[in-house]
Amino acid sequence: MRIYIETLGCPKNVSDSEYTAGLLAEAGHVIVNDARKADAILVNTCGFINDAKEESIDRILELSQERSEEGILIVSGCLSQRYGEDLGKALPEADILLGVNEYQNLPQILEEYQKGKQELYFSSYEKEYSEMQARTSLGVSYSSYLKIAEGCDNVCAYCVIPAIRGGYRSRKKENILGEAQHLAENGCKELILVAQDVTAYGIDLYGDYHLPQLLRELCRIDGIRWIRLMYCYEDRITDELIEVMAENDKICKYIDIPIQHASDRILESMNRRSTRSSIEGTIKKLRLAMPDIHIRTTLITGFPGETREDAQILEDFVESMRFERLGVFAYSKEEGTPAAAMKEQVPKKIKLARRDRLMRLQQQISLEHNMQKIGHVYEVLVEDMEEGSYVGRTAYDAPEIDNKVIFTSERPLSPGDFTYVKIVDGFDYDLTGHTVTEENPSKGEENELTK
Repeated sequence: MRIYIETLGCPKNVSDSEYTAGLLAEAGHVIVNDARKADAILVNTCGFINDAKEESIDRILELSQERSEEGILIVSGCLSQRYGEDLGKALPEADILLGVNEYQNLPQILEEYQKGKQELYFSSYEKEYSEMQARTSLGVSYSSYLKIAEGCDNVCAYCVIPAIRGGYRSRKKENILGEAQHLAENGCKELILVAQDVTAYGIDLYGDYHLPQLLRELCRIDGIRWIRLMYCYEDRITDELIEVMAENDKICKYIDIPIQHASDRILESMNRRSTRSSIEGTIKKLRLAMPDIHIRTTLITGFPGETREDAQILEDFVESMRFERLGVFAYSKEEGTPAAAMKEQVPKKIKLARRDRLMRLQQQISLEHNMQKIGHVYEVLVEDMEEGSYVGRTAYDAPEIDNKVIFTSERPLSPGDFTYVKIVDGFDYDLTGHTVTEENPSKGEENELTK
């Protein structure tokens, strides 16, 4: 059977899709890149916030029009898991609805499926991480997401992930290392560690926060050039983790820390363990240990009960912290969460206005950071070529979400190549430059960044 897979949402979904593709390929199916030429279409959905839900439903309906007359439409992922039977009733176009714990069963489900009846497959969560050994890349081979855990034990008041994905389950270290080795042998140069909470890794298996030990062993794998950390909780960024990051050149001097707010009152209402003081303290430690580190964070505006004073605290915080990378989201009221039942819901117009105000401030901060990079040389991973120029990113930029470097080169380059680029201009979010003839500029020049 020819199967087309489309992934919506976060990098964790990308991992799920690639494991599923591997299982399907092992079962004799063929993964294709054109939905119109497929016998079955799988849409791996996101159901985290309202915008993501709407995008998922719109895309399901679009793909239902592209499938062949006998084609099978499969809906999986967080939206499917969250709404189950209700989603099936709302989307009669879907032939199979699959929960997030059912990917391993998909080959058998397809073998037994008979067109004409909608079928739903949902089961309870395992107590341990459920391994899927096979994996087929659905994107580039030189950069891969590496999932190290599933589920979440953090009960943030606004979040539905624990209800969708279950409790936190770390993956055994030997399995992570085995997959990383396999990826490296097949051309992967960048590993991006993902989980709902990367910094909680190992607490359930080994009795401690085991991320530093895992990183040390990942750094020993030949062929891997960059290791990137996403989704790190501030209160679990230990001194040991900072030390490991600082001492290993393979670990990108980049960290994603979703802090969500800076008002202690709102953080407490969100059921977050951090305080403004603890956040500032952790950021200070990171910047002292790694002066070139680029910190990415996300913030939420308009959480229930957020006052003008709280919004001003957050704005002042952004101004003082001067994050290198920042995303801001207006609060999304999600049914079934404690925050949805809270009084003093903030009007949508105010939520959006506060979000836009922060993003305008960050746009200026980002421009100032980029202007200070002019004249310096950075290692760049080539990703594409557009209108005669190459497009890539530095170790300080995650794929899809962060800045790009647009540059020229006298020698031909291919996606996945590393090269050194001298920056000649900076804009709000991107940089421009040209390759330099030096094979390996001095580390000091490469790492002389704005602090």
